[in-house]
Amino acid sequence: MRHGKKVNHLGRQTAHRKAMLANMACSLIEHKRINTTVAKAKALKQFVEPMITKSKQDTTHNRRIVFSRLRQKEAVTELFRDIAAKVGDRPGGYTRIIKLGNRLGDNADMAMIELVDYNEIYNADKKAKKTTRRSRRGGKATAAPAQTQASNEEE
Repeated sequence: MRHGKKVNHLGRQTAHRKAMLANMACSLIEHKRINTTVAKAKALKQFVEPMITKSKQDTTHNRRIVFSRLRQKEAVTELFRDIAAKVGDRPGGYTRIIKLGNRLGDNADMAMIELVDYNEIYNADKKAKKTTRRSRRGGKATAAPAQTQASNEEE
């Protein structure tokens, strides 16, 4: 039975898998998007998103936790300085996986994984969402006294 065994081993030993995911995460942080297989992209998403969440609070403890998994000082610095500032208001979902088709050599499913806030093509046509919705009646009721008050001042 495989109850509770969620990790995809990706055909590698534990140390090799951890090193590969750390290198892929550093490449993703540096280049903002990378091409890889779909299975590796899904594993990388689970690996890197908790670290981006930790980078939103710049404490020494969070830096040490992230550095113990990434193992590259430059990547940790860029994550806490640039990426954390850009994704600060986002509640999660920092990466996007886009499937690209099959690789020519071995027919593997390929995908591009990217940081969501760094794609100008997708973000250009989207308008900012309203955070709150108000009833129409409340808006008209507050606007009417302001108009009457302005007309009273003109007289």
